[in-house]
Amino acid sequence: MPWNERQRAMLREMGLRVWTSAVAVPASAAPGARTSARAPEPARQPTRTEAREPSPESPRAASPEPGVPAPAAGHAAAPLDAGALEAVARLDWPGLRQTVADCQACRLCESRKQTVFGVGHPRAHWMIVGEAPGAQEDEQGEPFVGAAGQLLDAMLRALGLDRTDEGDPASRVFIANTLKCRPPGNRNPQPDEMQRCEPFLVRQIQLVQPRIILAMGRFAVQALLRTNEPIGRLRGRVHRYQDVPLVVTYHPAYLLRNLPDKARAWEDLCLAADLMDGEPR
Repeated sequence: MPWNERQRAMLREMGLRVWTSAVAVPASAAPGARTSARAPEPARQPTRTEAREPSPESPRAASPEPGVPAPAAGHAAAPLDAGALEAVARLDWPGLRQTVADCQACRLCESRKQTVFGVGHPRAHWMIVGEAPGAQEDEQGEPFVGAAGQLLDAMLRALGLDRTDEGDPASRVFIANTLKCRPPGNRNPQPDEMQRCEPFLVRQIQLVQPRIILAMGRFAVQALLRTNEPIGRLRGRVHRYQDVPLVVTYHPAYLLRNLPDKARAWEDLCLAADLMDGEPR
């Protein structure tokens, strides 16, 4: 169907280029190809708050990293109305990928090397949502790489899952981030950045139609569940995102530095697996 002028205006207001392709995407069309080689994890301590997940007793509000400029006034977020969401909601996989690649809706476009769209099977039964790309993701264009990505892959293999874009959707995952661009210095995502990127994540979830969602990390949980509750108070039970079961767990980067919580993260994955197996909740 052709775009109407209001939908075009909504996309322009978001700083997005209108994609006019109306080609349907077959189930075998992969939204992202996996990078086979992984770069070594840099020998430095990450600065992202997510890698130092606060305990339930001491939640910490997100704040910009010192020395990192705030978004320019021209990029201040305005509320996204139903028209803007509807415009993005009409995009197919190629259109969505191109729109994300061309996005200039916030200041993150000025410092990124490339956008990190997502990777995995386009109709995977499992969907994993993280927070924002780091330095290696920005370099490779794929979410969850380096040591954190290796840990995630090991966790998935233990459940018989992987992120390849072909094969049985029941044993595949699709991985996406809340933000598609890396915040400078791995600082915390800012509210306007999360707001501008949200329609892309919503559309990805609509296209994948997952049977379960794993939200990994504080900002992913906040984006999907609209809550400021710490992860420790939300994990261990089943939540819902638009009727899709959602399980909260820690981010692999956090687990690398908080080894005792690996057991809790495994409990979360087992909870998700039990749901997929149809066991009583």
